[in-house]
Amino acid sequence: MMNQTLFPTLLAVLLVCSGCSAEEPGVSAEAMAEGHEGDTPVATDAAREPAAPVDTAAVTYGRTEDGTALTGYLAAPSNPDSVLSAHGRDPSSAQLPGVVVIHEWWGLNDNIRTATRRLAGKGYRALAVDLYGDSTAQTPQQAQSLMQSATADPEQITANLRAAHQHLEAEEGAPRVAVMGWCFGGGMTFRAVADRPTAFDAAVAYYGTPEAMTPSVLEQLTTAILGHFGRQDQVVSPKQVKAFRSRLDGRGVNVQVYMYDAGHAFANPSGDSYDAEAAEAAWNRTTAFLQTHLYPSSD
Repeated sequence: MMNQTLFPTLLAVLLVCSGCSAEEPGVSAEAMAEGHEGDTPVATDAAREPAAPVDTAAVTYGRTEDGTALTGYLAAPSNPDSVLSAHGRDPSSAQLPGVVVIHEWWGLNDNIRTATRRLAGKGYRALAVDLYGDSTAQTPQQAQSLMQSATADPEQITANLRAAHQHLEAEEGAPRVAVMGWCFGGGMTFRAVADRPTAFDAAVAYYGTPEAMTPSVLEQLTTAILGHFGRQDQVVSPKQVKAFRSRLDGRGVNVQVYMYDAGHAFANPSGDSYDAEAAEAAWNRTTAFLQTHLYPSSD
């Protein structure tokens, strides 16, 4: 397991600094703001609700060292027994798998709640975490400030994500747990896996910087990973994705990387970068991937 004393320092360097090396460029909040110039976080008709009924609730999934509650948004199928039966599980002896959902740099807003409900409709207890302390952004400038504030304390991010994982396992009874995020949340997905390379059963990262997936992390990795990236992405560049792929060569890890003819945030239905075709293809791959690893046929 990665040394947890070193991990917060690595995270801060990769995410916050604007003078990173060409080999490990990371993504600064300034670069993220430039990539989202003109975008808005307002939900649109392109955002899809779940195909099956779900129940939702605000939940406390942990506490900070000073006792502050970590609150998030939990969604689950309204009829879990039918979901389990549809997946070939005995409802009397099985529990729904869980997914830790990590928001974009806008924060835990309506777009992320909709995506969380959509995941729940596929048969999961989906817990959307809040890494911004109940704040959301309405402009790229506000989002930049929130991202900088959050990444200034990397340990609180990793502690938050560990607490969400623990809540799904211990309180919600999830036999398997995945982690998934977009944009800022995609980068945090990679870093959650780097923090504990064997803890999650699956991880899905949408256009998140993959620099945390170092050779030392990959040597320990047992989590299956699915990454979605855009060929026209000016925030997480194809060069970074190519370098990530090169680190995978010969390691025998279960990491799938897909490139789309789209830019950054192509799956966000509220932004100018939304690409319906790429978003649908990525979603279909995501749901098939989660099905494979959270509802394995060997059970």
